[in-house]
Amino acid sequence: MFEYKGIKIFWLGHAGFKIKNSKIIYIDPYNIKPSEPADLILITHEHFDHFSTKDIKKILNRSIAVCPEFCKLEFLRLGVKEILTVEPGKKYFIGETEIEAVPAYNINKFRSPGQVYHPKEDKKVGYVITLNGVRIYHAGDTDFIPEMKELKNIDIALVPVGGTYTMTAEEAAQAVNAFNPKIAVPMHWGEIVGSKRDAEKFKNLAKCKVEILEKE
Repeated sequence: MFEYKGIKIFWLGHAGFKIKNSKIIYIDPYNIKPSEPADLILITHEHFDHFSTKDIKKILNRSIAVCPEFCKLEFLRLGVKEILTVEPGKKYFIGETEIEAVPAYNINKFRSPGQVYHPKEDKKVGYVITLNGVRIYHAGDTDFIPEMKELKNIDIALVPVGGTYTMTAEEAAQAVNAFNPKIAVPMHWGEIVGSKRDAEKFKNLAKCKVEILEKE
């Protein structure tokens, strides 16, 4: 965990995070311990290691879900009453919390010839969350895509470094060096793909401050 301007950032392993100030926000909780009830649950896409209903049940309590349209049905089955469906490139507000859905897709990670793991047309997302003026970017499952160069004034960037399905450590460093966040946190390592060595390589290559977090 680390704290930035009164906001606490907890890494839950893989691509999962808990962000805590006056609200408790979870992003892509997977293989987590039971924890504090969520005010908001943000899901980037439907893959099992990002949208785990078993883990969502551990934190669900009158929570608001934020997700792409194709994840909505599963939240309804969980009994979630408030669901905000999002599309890349659009901004939304929940109270005073601004949530911008941003593109997340592959350009050079292939499951078979010509077929990437995360196609752009699927409209999977990352998020830029603004809390009390602090801008937190969760990249989702993505490569270093052109849209990242348009990111502005990012305080904290949560970026995948494990390769195979997402950016490698080298590509993630190129990405953060392009949009220059104040702090970057490597994710998508240590669970299914990637290792701490990838996180450390990313830290060595990134020009910004890097926090390698321990799983909570």
